[in-house]
Amino acid sequence: MPLLDIAKGIACAVIVGHHLSRYGAMPVGAFPLAPDFLGWLIDDGRLAVQVFLVIAGFLAAASLAPDGVLRVDRPMARILQRYGRLVMPYLAALTVCVLVAALVRPWMSGDDVPASPSIGQLFAHGLLMQDLLGYEALSTGVWYVAIDFQLFVLALSLMSLPAMLRRSPVAPASRERWIPVALVLALAVASLTLFNRDAGLDDTALYFFGAYGLGMLAFWIGRATRASTWQGAIALLALTGAGALAIDWRSRIAIALVSALLIAVAQRQDWLSLAGRPNAAMPLQRLGRISYSLFLIHFPVLLAMNAAVVQLGPHAGWIDALGMAVTFGLSVAAALVLHRWVEVRPASWRAVAALFAALLVSGMLVSA
Repeated sequence: MPLLDIAKGIACAVIVGHHLSRYGAMPVGAFPLAPDFLGWLIDDGRLAVQVFLVIAGFLAAASLAPDGVLRVDRPMARILQRYGRLVMPYLAALTVCVLVAALVRPWMSGDDVPASPSIGQLFAHGLLMQDLLGYEALSTGVWYVAIDFQLFVLALSLMSLPAMLRRSPVAPASRERWIPVALVLALAVASLTLFNRDAGLDDTALYFFGAYGLGMLAFWIGRATRASTWQGAIALLALTGAGALAIDWRSRIAIALVSALLIAVAQRQDWLSLAGRPNAAMPLQRLGRISYSLFLIHFPVLLAMNAAVVQLGPHAGWIDALGMAVTFGLSVAAALVLHRWVEVRPASWRAVAALFAALLVSGMLVSA
C-alpha cells in the first residue's frame, strides 16, 4: 500500500523536524531565519504521531482480523513475535543513543542530553515499561514504541474474546465476526470521550486507543461490500469523532479522525495501491518504509550534530539552519543502515538477547 508509506514518510519527516526544532542549540540560532515554520514544528509537529497511530490500527486490523474474525491461532506467540520485531531496531538505536549521549555530555548541558542510565532504567527500556515504571527516557520518542506494543496487545485481546465465547450461546457463530468490531468501537469511544482526556493515563494504551481504534474501524469500513453499508459506517465513524471533539476539542483527535476518514475513502476508491499512477512520490514512499528506523535513530544523530556545531563557537544563524538540514540527511542515512541491517532481518530471540546485552553493556560502561 504505497499511499500509506507516503503518509508515513510525510508524518515521520514532520516528527523529526519537531525534534530538530526543540533540542539543542541549533534551533535557537536558526529560529530568527524561519520563525513561523520552526514555531509550527515546535508547537504542532508532534501531532503527526496521530497519523502513525491510525495507520498502525489500520494495519493491525488487516493483519489480525481482516474479516472481523481473528486469524491468529496462537495469540501469545503473535505477541512475542510483535515484541521481537519492535525491539530489535529499538535496542540497537538505544545502544547508539546511550553511547552518543555519553560522548556529547561534556559539551552539552541541560535536559536535552539523557543522563547516564541505571541498570533498572536499561531493563525497563528493554521490556518497554520505562514510562509505566517511572524511568526517564533514554531517547526521545521511545514512549511510542511502548505504546504501540500495548495497543497491539490490547487489540489482539479484544479480538480473541469471541474465540473464548465461540461455544457459548452468548456468541452465535453467525454473529461472531461483529463482536470484535463492536468491542473496538466501544473501547475507541471510551478512549475518545474519557481516557484521552485524562493526562494521567498517557503512559497507557487506553489513552491512545481512540486514534488506534479509528484506524481499525477505517479498515473494516473500507471492506464493506454494499454501498449503503459503507456510507452508514463512514457516517458513524465521522459522528463518533465529531461527538468526542464536541465534548472536548483536541487537535490530536481531529488529526486522527481526518486521517482515518481519508484512509477509509482511499481504501474504498482503491487508491492505496496507487495503481496506474505516476510514481513521482517515490522518495516519500521510500522514506515511509524506513520511517520506524528513522524515528528511532535520528535523536543520537541530532545530539552529535548539536555537539559538533557548539564547538564552532559564535557563528551565524544560517550555519545552524544548515546544520539542521545536514542532521536530517544524516538521520536518513543512519536509518537506511538500521533498516537494512536490523529492522528487516527476521526476528529471533538470539538476536534480541544479543541486542539487549549490547544495551546493558553500553549502559554500564558509560555509567562506570
